[in-house]
Amino acid sequence: MLASSSPRRRELLGRLGVAPDRIASPDIDETPKKGELPRDYVLRMAREKAAAVERADDEVLIAGDTIVAVGRRILGKAENDAEQRQYMELLSGRRHHTMSAVCVIAADGTARTKLSDSIIKFKRFQNSEIDAYIQSGEGQGKAGGYAIQGLAEAFVISISGSFSGIMGLPLYETRNLLISSGYPLNQNGA
Repeated sequence: MLASSSPRRRELLGRLGVAPDRIASPDIDETPKKGELPRDYVLRMAREKAAAVERADDEVLIAGDTIVAVGRRILGKAENDAEQRQYMELLSGRRHHTMSAVCVIAADGTARTKLSDSIIKFKRFQNSEIDAYIQSGEGQGKAGGYAIQGLAEAFVISISGSFSGIMGLPLYETRNLLISSGYPLNQNGA
């Protein structure tokens, strides 16, 4: 079972040969706690999303969360053009972290959580580039106001970490959690 409405997470799970039998969208309060560090926040979100969805006794459940962080500041999903512009201006020419946490609850009810922390550096943006990217609509509703797997990839100077984690589900960590939870994956690595 996948506790996420994200089409990207479904697509990424498919790369592991996993097709969820059920998909449910967890309904939780995603407000960061006062003084909560980005790492702690994203791990808590993955765990809370996993706990918020009803799971059958023999079902393996996967939940995840992804954030963009600049220092201690958490950049949530860009909800409008003004917020996306603010995020893009903040990320311009800077390194930032994209953190993805995944929580897997095994059939026996054991919950395991892992974190992927990737560092991305964007080029310095011209105002016209920000305008064009906002007009594309691609970054709306995305953490940090951008989608790495789309037009924003052309802004990347460097990446250190997991590309799939930046997209929303770190495959290495997810695969290892599924294996340790007893989920049967193919012998060829997927």
